[in-house]
Amino acid sequence: MIDFFLKGGFLMYPILLCSMAGVAIFINRAVRYRNILKIMERPVSDLLRVRPAILQPVLKGLEEGCDEQELSITGTRQVRMIERGLSWLGVIATITPLLGLTGTVIGMIKAFMVIAESTSVNPSMLAGGIWEALITTAAGLLVAIPMHAGHHYLEKQADEIAFTLKEISMSLYTRCRDGV
Repeated sequence: MIDFFLKGGFLMYPILLCSMAGVAIFINRAVRYRNILKIMERPVSDLLRVRPAILQPVLKGLEEGCDEQELSITGTRQVRMIERGLSWLGVIATITPLLGLTGTVIGMIKAFMVIAESTSVNPSMLAGGIWEALITTAAGLLVAIPMHAGHHYLEKQADEIAFTLKEISMSLYTRCRDGV
């Protein structure tokens, strides 16, 4: 495996870095989102008693007055805070195959330069240069595919959090408005 990595060339290092960063981001967000959703499953009366961090701005806004528009803005800010960092996973899923393709193009250029400088073309020399060039494309795709799937999964989780936060906020707003 290390031999393949080294034969892939210098662009294997940014692909490896993207892989490690993507896994770290995915794990961080997945754990955070799971914890938030677990908290938000509680009944509203429990949430009012426990006052979880995700609802603190909403509850503070309600204590200052029942303003539906302000509550909506506060909820949107909370959702943006939750989604922070998630876009990096999308960036990684996008750039890793491009890094791989760049490595392949560079490898192909090197292979054809050797052929151009050679007086006789050896098919095994050409094949060897091409398979080495394709290693970066394979590596880029092997990183990008799970990152793309992970990004999609986390976006769905963030959407679920946003929807649940809106439901809870509207329930709290209704209680505030009705004086409950």
